[in-house]
Amino acid sequence: MPEYIETTVDKFIFRIATDRFYSIDGIWAQETRQRNRVRVGLSDYSQQRMGDVAYIHLKSPGARLAVGNAFAEIESIKANSDLFSPVNGVISDINKSLDSSPEIVNQDPYGKGWLTEIEADDWQADQAQLLQPQAYLSAMREQAEKELNDS
Repeated sequence: MPEYIETTVDKFIFRIATDRFYSIDGIWAQETRQRNRVRVGLSDYSQQRMGDVAYIHLKSPGARLAVGNAFAEIESIKANSDLFSPVNGVISDINKSLDSSPEIVNQDPYGKGWLTEIEADDWQADQAQLLQPQAYLSAMREQAEKELNDS
């Protein structure tokens, strides 16, 4: 069970797991017990922003990704969005339980709601380009406050 830091913006509470790294667009990445295999998913903030997830289409194992390539398409009550890879590598596994229960992403974004695993070409290099939890918290809070003020 990861530890969390959290922040409140207006009436919303956002949690950030401290045991992983984040892309600026709210994708988390965490090395698994298998070296250079990286599990990825949506941050709590990202899943709350999207609303209830209705459908997720994940690229199949074996697909090659570069940082910034779409690895998933997600359909929610608010929008359809592409999700972009935080690492270079090859998809090694996908969360098959999302086919029948996409809402797991909303219920447990840092656990059972993971999306895919990628066999990273160079996890250390990719990790250096991602945000530490505290840096992501600051960026996420700034984005949430801006959206609140713009509405």
